[in-house]
Amino acid sequence: MTQTPHSETVFENSALRATVGAGYVATITLTNPPNNFFSLDQIGGVADALEVLDDDLRCRAAVLCADGKHFCAGADFHGDRSYTTDDLYSAAARIFRTDTPVVAAVQGAAIGGGLGLALSADFRIAAPEARFSANFARLGFHHGFGLSVTLPRLVGQQATADLLFTGRRVKGDEAVSLGLADRLADLADVRDVAHAMAREIAISAPLAVRSIRKTLRGDLADQVEQATAHEAIEQDWLRKTPDFAEGNAAMRDRREPTFTGEH
Repeated sequence: MTQTPHSETVFENSALRATVGAGYVATITLTNPPNNFFSLDQIGGVADALEVLDDDLRCRAAVLCADGKHFCAGADFHGDRSYTTDDLYSAAARIFRTDTPVVAAVQGAAIGGGLGLALSADFRIAAPEARFSANFARLGFHHGFGLSVTLPRLVGQQATADLLFTGRRVKGDEAVSLGLADRLADLADVRDVAHAMAREIAISAPLAVRSIRKTLRGDLADQVEQATAHEAIEQDWLRKTPDFAEGNAAMRDRREPTFTGEH
């Protein structure tokens, strides 16, 4: 479902665009294809957009989607990183403190922090071609973006350990069976199915939906804020190890890493 002439842009920056359309459904689109790598503009922009939509009576639910091949491939470790971890996680915490129900449409890769962004949504629609991966350990790194909290809430402790220890990639159908995704849709239909689900939510009484959502989420935002503070500390010291350098080199060279475990 693409932007129509009846959609109104309510927020836009270098990494995304948020519009409000018919049926009380808004669309937040990541606009740096094909990979939609992390940036502060992206994560802070999602928070900004949701805060705007929280106060817009024309919005009762939102779809989070992405242009290009992938939903979000996480951090670009080989690119120009112009943000700090603290700034990024502060923006992430703001996402979890917003009130608008969100349905994510995942058409391709949701990797690393991109997985964390996908899990910030209330629901996920996945294509068979989708790839979900918490690949941090494969990089010699600690996971982040609050996955310490959000991942076990969805898939349980054992499946979380499997995904974090191995960093393996999960296709769309397995994601649904694990609980990482809620519905499977053909690649061409992922965004439309996400909008249809958001419309189902928007038909319900908006104050009731927000009240129910607040009850179900409980202190999730506080937990994410506490988790990201710990995750950032672990990431900081691991970033200085030889294994982190090796993990990044292996990813760049598309080979299996050779880790030593040396400090």
